[in-house]
Amino acid sequence: MFGPLIVKAGSSLNNKTGSWRTELKPKFLQKDCIGCKMCMTICPEGCIDGTVKNTFHCDFAYCKGCGLCAMLCPKKDIEMEKEK
Repeated sequence: MFGPLIVKAGSSLNNKTGSWRTELKPKFLQKDCIGCKMCMTICPEGCIDGTVKNTFHCDFAYCKGCGLCAMLCPKKDIEMEKEK
């Protein structure tokens, strides 16, 4: 029914998919973040990193602009902005 996979599972790090992002991208406001890491958990590409406490950022080489991080943020500390 389905054809074979073109790439192996877990190969997203090799295939930078951000080049076909929607017209929007997340902007991390860094104002009211409580460090819950829900944005990291929900991201289907795993491209959100929070190496410093309550300071998160996105690797736009992989972000597709789905907006799940902004939608799920309990403090609304992530906004979706137009790609420039």
